[in-house]
Amino acid sequence: MINYLQVENLTKSYGDLVLFDNISFTIGEGQRIALIGRNGSGKTTLLNILAGKDTADSGTITPRRDLRIAYLEQNPEYAADLTVLEACFRSDNPALRAIAAYEQAVADPAQDGLQEAMSRMDALAAWDYEQRAKEILSRLKINDFDKKIGQLSGGQLKRVALAAVLISEADLLILDEPTNHLDTDMTEWLEEYLTRNKAALLMVTHDRYFLDRVCSDILEVDQRSISLYKGNYAYYVEKKQERAEAAEARRESDLNLYRRELEWMRRQPQARATKARARIDSFHELETRLRSTRTQASLKLDVQATRIGTKIFEAKELCKRFGDLVILDRFNYNFARYDKLGIVGDNGCGKSTFLKLLTGIIQPDSGTIEVGESVRFGYYSQQGLDFDEGKRVIDIVTDIAHEIHLGDGRRMSASQFLQYFLFPPEVQYSYVARLSGGERKRLYLCTILMQSPNFLILDEPTNDLDIVTLGVLEEYLQAFKGCVIVVSHDRYFVDKVADHLLVFCGDGEIREFAGTYSDYTAWKRDYEAAKQAAVAQEKAKSTASGSRGGEIRKSGTAPAKTGAARKLTFQEKREMEHLEAEIPELEQKKAAIEEKLSSGDLPFEELTALSEQITALMDQIDTKSMRWLELNEIGG
Repeated sequence: MINYLQVENLTKSYGDLVLFDNISFTIGEGQRIALIGRNGSGKTTLLNILAGKDTADSGTITPRRDLRIAYLEQNPEYAADLTVLEACFRSDNPALRAIAAYEQAVADPAQDGLQEAMSRMDALAAWDYEQRAKEILSRLKINDFDKKIGQLSGGQLKRVALAAVLISEADLLILDEPTNHLDTDMTEWLEEYLTRNKAALLMVTHDRYFLDRVCSDILEVDQRSISLYKGNYAYYVEKKQERAEAAEARRESDLNLYRRELEWMRRQPQARATKARARIDSFHELETRLRSTRTQASLKLDVQATRIGTKIFEAKELCKRFGDLVILDRFNYNFARYDKLGIVGDNGCGKSTFLKLLTGIIQPDSGTIEVGESVRFGYYSQQGLDFDEGKRVIDIVTDIAHEIHLGDGRRMSASQFLQYFLFPPEVQYSYVARLSGGERKRLYLCTILMQSPNFLILDEPTNDLDIVTLGVLEEYLQAFKGCVIVVSHDRYFVDKVADHLLVFCGDGEIREFAGTYSDYTAWKRDYEAAKQAAVAQEKAKSTASGSRGGEIRKSGTAPAKTGAARKLTFQEKREMEHLEAEIPELEQKKAAIEEKLSSGDLPFEELTALSEQITALMDQIDTKSMRWLELNEIGG
């Protein structure tokens, strides 16, 4: 295997905070590596250093000669006046440079560079790059290619940056949380794309299914060092447990030695003798080692939620729309005690709006919501991070409560609770301003849980949380004695937490699915396969009977008819009349949405929803047109 990038003895610190110390590793040709570690361990900093966006304190990075690297940053930035396509073409890829030179030559015909630019395009087979860029952008649900970067939402910008990285055809892709702001369809497409791609890959992701299916190796940043696991996430979990057990055995041995040496130290040995001085030095080294390898005690949290009654929450005939965008259409649901419900659906279909309806932040257009008197909501929203930067972490939590009650009658202090959620004592007494983005999300989560709710509503709680924290949160929610509603694109997380789903299909349609997310995806896969098989069978029948498809002619003249004819039944005539009225109406709706989409001033959620609506309309038009043709041919 050819080494693409060799890292030797890399060290990086910020003041007294050492992120990693003398770490070494290599990235080889075709290798696909996931970089994991707790929030604040330095993952993004390491990616920035490898991509040349930051510098290390010491150590060397040796890339292969002419190695091309493409980097997806966590928060990408582009000039606001660039179009989406222009942003995708800002790369050092030779073909993309040739496209830029060609476009410049076309824009300024007074210069004599057009022929040379065209020859360069031919030599690099660059003519299809624009089409390929549009195809990748469309897969990521970015369809307005001429829209200015300054008009995009944060999620759209991240997807444009991801498309730019994929289009670049670099030798090494470095991706920081590539699945953030992707819905399930986009994530599954990206999985397939990366597994087929020949480029080497180093990425940070919290999506464990994505990690498992894309990556062959795992690098873990932990306690200033780095460890390589030659396998997928399941292999990592197994080997990590083995290492933890071995480390615990070593720690127990060190503790026994420490007790003996501490007794010797208390007798105040004189350090004049060389052996005594060496023993004292060894004692201090042992003490330092024990402090640095301090482990979190294994603790099963059986948190006592506020008692929840038999009457919990019932939604009756709920309707909600924003203009033409339908969120709910006569939605009914009665929550049972200890319901653990996952909500899934494409971006922009109204999942976050639905949660705001449930919590009373916004009101339905019609219908009623009845909430039991004992229900106490804990709502984790995507916009909830608003801390006083000058406060200490522990103070943020104790402002809510100093302790929580466990199910067995014990109590847990705020400090112990923070430690359970991976805030060691030294971090608890640091200021909020020093926390990383992921640590802030974790602290926000703690503030919700410390309120002892009995009905948790979590809107994308997994974004920016590390894998270790996700495991802790999953364990907490599995033991939680109350109701849970969770919106998340993290399929592994939803599988672990939710035992049934509400599937948002668009246009206000919501279906309940009794099963896990994996059960749902398996059912959906089988359903789509059966649907395609049925369409193929219908086409085969149509071909065999000599029929030919086509569009309904607006003039009203029917296409030429072939094959045997018979008289239509009364019901078939009525159906045909309805179709002839419905299809033009659907065409008008489609045209109206297309006009809205081209306006360029829609908010992100509405833009996404309209894009999905137009896709659904086209499907309806195709289905109804095909049926009209069938009836028309039957009638001779």
